Amino acid sequence: MFYDAIKNDHGLPHDPFKALVAPRPIGWISTVSEDGTVNLAPYSFFNAMASNPHYVCFGSAGMKDSWRNIEATGEFVCNLATWDLRDQMNTTSAHVPQSVDELELAGLTAKPCTLVKPPMVAESPAVFECEHFKTVGLDGLDGAAHEYAIIIGKVVGIHIRDEYITAEGLFDTAKAMPIARGGYHDYSVVREDSTFSMTRPGMTEAQFAE
Repeated sequence: MFYDAIKNDHGLPHDPFKALVAPRPIGWISTVSEDGTVNLAPYSFFNAMASNPHYVCFGSAGMKDSWRNIEATGEFVCNLATWDLRDQMNTTSAHVPQSVDELELAGLTAKPCTLVKPPMVAESPAVFECEHFKTVGLDGLDGAAHEYAIIIGKVVGIHIRDEYITAEGLFDTAKAMPIARGGYHDYSVVREDSTFSMTRPGMTEAQFAE
């Protein structure tokens, strides 16, 4: 089938776009407001964008608490969402008043970061401390401002729990079992039996290390 993506005339019961661009890593973003209120929310439009320095970005539909706090304070934290934390992650997706601390709501442990003020999720296997780099507004269908914007952060600190580092010095992704978003109500998870390795043609060990 083919359909015009601007008209979005797919004729299906639900828009398939998010199911086609899948699985997508989940940006589990913790921020703190100017008055010190902690916020934690998952974003399914999320990914890593660069290395040396590292950048991550996520898309927010409207000025939600995460976006508002980042604009006000210039900082945020991205926590790895995993199979063991799936219920807590889902709890933090609820629409609650701005005064509610979602870490507390989900029964998670807030742990101080090293370089930024927002706390991390202590139970998460890996955490990125980020400084706000730029917010990019998107155009809507008529050229006016879209409800979505892309928030880009420069990663200034990374925490990895020691038990997820192998004897060879690699992060054990399969042990961490990160979850990812699909379309509709679907999620997926990385497990040992779902991973495989391939070496790019001509890649040297030095390039692999980069």
